Amino acid sequence: MTDMEILSELIKDTALVSLQGDPNKPRVILQEPDAPDSSATISSLPSDAFVIKVDTFRSPSDIFIGAKGECKRADYVIISPRKKYVLYIELKRTKDDWNQIVKQLMGAQCFVKYCQEIGRTFWAEEDFLKDYKHRFITIGHTSISKRPTRISNNAHVNDSPDKAMKLDWPKNLQFNMLVGA
Repeated sequence: MTDMEILSELIKDTALVSLQGDPNKPRVILQEPDAPDSSATISSLPSDAFVIKVDTFRSPSDIFIGAKGECKRADYVIISPRKKYVLYIELKRTKDDWNQIVKQLMGAQCFVKYCQEIGRTFWAEEDFLKDYKHRFITIGHTSISKRPTRISNNAHVNDSPDKAMKLDWPKNLQFNMLVGA
């Protein structure tokens, strides 16, 4: 089975965000879960993109203590099997503590690794989500759209939570810009 087929069977529709617009260059509107006036739009997504609301996944706080942030998760994960990218995205209405954001991105990465193990174990697909490039992004000031988008922490590849790309005042975000292509 392909990664796309497994993801379609694995992830419930209630945990997915629908793509909008042109089927060849769809866009998605990501909303801050606790602030309906806070959002960011990402355009030119690959047509096979899966946009997962990671906060739909129940917090593991029933099992874990949470002292190191192991119960935190970022808001969204975007997976493109065709392009072989996984984007981890945390939205912030204003600004938040960097260490907390890193923990949220780490938690979303653990969620993807969990899904990967489920695919390998229950679908018997050893290569499920293998060889994907991982990109970490935090988008701040999502309720204010009066300024142009500002990118900071972009001198390097955003391939780990502590090297996440920081964006403020998001306007005209493009998939390729977020993955560094």
